[in-house]
Amino acid sequence: MYTHSISTTPANVDFSGLIVCKGLGQQATRHIAAISIVQKLSPGKTLFSEGDEAENVYEVVQGTLRLYKLLSDGRRQITGFLSAGHLLGLAHEDCYLYTAEAITEVTLCRYPRARFVRMVDEVPGFARRLLAVTSNELCAAQDQMLLLGRKSAVEKLASFILMMAGRRGNDRGEVRIPMTRTDIADYLGLTVETISRTLTKLKQDGVIALPSVYRIELRDRDKLEDLAAGELGDDL
Repeated sequence: MYTHSISTTPANVDFSGLIVCKGLGQQATRHIAAISIVQKLSPGKTLFSEGDEAENVYEVVQGTLRLYKLLSDGRRQITGFLSAGHLLGLAHEDCYLYTAEAITEVTLCRYPRARFVRMVDEVPGFARRLLAVTSNELCAAQDQMLLLGRKSAVEKLASFILMMAGRRGNDRGEVRIPMTRTDIADYLGLTVETISRTLTKLKQDGVIALPSVYRIELRDRDKLEDLAAGELGDDL
């Protein structure tokens, strides 16, 4: 069941700008809006937990969520960070396969799963739209498998910073990182100490600046891209 910490709000979202409505006509967009409930989730609150009945599909409108699974030894593996334009809860299983928590204040559109699935047959073009969205999610999952696989700590962190920069479309060279160092470590399969040490090294070498805990300034993007690609080795 979804958590009681979620509050519903009036439907003041521009549905034509949502990822599920992109490229669809006005009638289809109205159909989707009619089954949606706009909700807010406070930082640190749980949207749903691993094993909960998968009753709803969600789209993030604003803010950032962390998705994670607990390993058998109690360790946490973060599988993704979702921001505006991402869907979650689309799995075919009857239960959610991961836990979703708010990092910042989050605004979501909630779609009852049964009605959402029926729209595949009822709304022209909706099945094609969902295919595009799920294909993007698959690419993101493959990217993380690469991060957790053969990349070194420097390559992982450089790739993560570039991913966050690209996701937020910031051309000014400054990236906001809303998650903690522990979150980043649990996502990249590293220790917090390794994250801190690598960030310090990137700063000392003039690749980035750290104006605050949650902001990273890209000083040498070309070098950062070379590091992410493994073209400079681990010595920076």
